[in-house]
Amino acid sequence: MKIDDNFYMKLAIDEAWKYQFLTYPNPAVGCVVVKNGEILSIEAHKEAGLAHAEVNALKTAYLKKYPNDVLKIKNDTFDIHEYLIKNHNGFFNDCEVYVTLEPCNHVGKTPSCANLIKELKPKRVIIAHEDTNKAASGGCDTLKSANIDISLDCMKKEAYDLLYPFIKWTSGTFIFYKMAQTLNGSIDGQISSNQAKAYVHSLRDKIDLMLIGGNTVRTDKPTLDARFIAGRAPNVMIYSKNKIFDKKIPLFHIPNREVIISDDLFKLLDYKFVMVEGVYKLMDVLKERLDFIVLLVSPKIRNGVNVLNEIDIDFEIVHENYIGDEKIIFLKLK
Repeated sequence: MKIDDNFYMKLAIDEAWKYQFLTYPNPAVGCVVVKNGEILSIEAHKEAGLAHAEVNALKTAYLKKYPNDVLKIKNDTFDIHEYLIKNHNGFFNDCEVYVTLEPCNHVGKTPSCANLIKELKPKRVIIAHEDTNKAASGGCDTLKSANIDISLDCMKKEAYDLLYPFIKWTSGTFIFYKMAQTLNGSIDGQISSNQAKAYVHSLRDKIDLMLIGGNTVRTDKPTLDARFIAGRAPNVMIYSKNKIFDKKIPLFHIPNREVIISDDLFKLLDYKFVMVEGVYKLMDVLKERLDFIVLLVSPKIRNGVNVLNEIDIDFEIVHENYIGDEKIIFLKLK
């Protein structure tokens, strides 16, 4: 393994994390194309049904050399595949392609990335993690059949952390907890910026179910929709032993929404992708069931409620990035 491989793969992993959860039910994947030491593209898969990371990266790389090429106006994935295969003229033969997940080997909503790369014949393909989906796996074998140099397991642990939500929701239920706070841990009132709120609403648009505590519903009277992005409002489960609520609040009047009131957490296992919104008490109740904590930290200090002393939980920081001025921290329970 070359010393630079980790550097380029880290760029691919970081790019993919920007779209973590937003690609559901697909995995978040990043890809970097390098030509003679020059980075031509850093791209990711952005949404299910759209082009995969490798296609975005190969298209961007080609356009860096030929910025006015007709490829620029092609957005359909099948069209991009066909165009690159017919017009690459050996452009990628001295390129190295870094991808966080083994290129897919099947035709679904999009064509096979492994087949595209096989036809473009780059010098090397460096892959962080094998595909855990049997229907899409086998990309490495396809590339090897074209005598393309393959390197596996570059930054595999980091790639596994990136892939973990996909592994969970394809085999069972993935549950993550979203919470916003200030630098000093205050969780009171309006904390997040509009940009961060839009991000949270993008998550709501993707999930199968949102879980929220009964006290939050009674106190805040929330709507819990995805209006900031004109998205789909998720179904909601209110975790509460007391089943009596004011049914006039906005939460209960969203069209095509199911609202469940229950204290049976086993109901969460009926769903693939669950988001919990709340604060520390609900986190403590759920801690044995949570896969990730997504913490949005606003760069301000405010008076207000913060950590409860009786809670004692240790975390591993899986990834950090930014949404505008706010930091988003992805955590796993140790």
